[in-house]
Amino acid sequence: MTLSTTSNFADPDTAYRALVEAHRGLNDEASAALDTALVLILANHIGDIGILREAIQLAKRHLPANQTTEG
Repeated sequence: MTLSTTSNFADPDTAYRALVEAHRGLNDEASAALDTALVLILANHIGDIGILREAIQLAKRHLPANQTTEG
């Protein structure tokens, strides 16, 4: 299996709105906890450590440079 980086949703905007709505009314701590739970649930659903590692690296590339401790 390879990491899919194209949308698999019939309506990507609806999926995006669902994620945004899930965070509505949550403080920063609760929002971070929700994100963590979602990541763990979806990582388990994928069930492939290679895909998980590839996704982690892809996500890290999207972080602003000043938000990492790596040189």
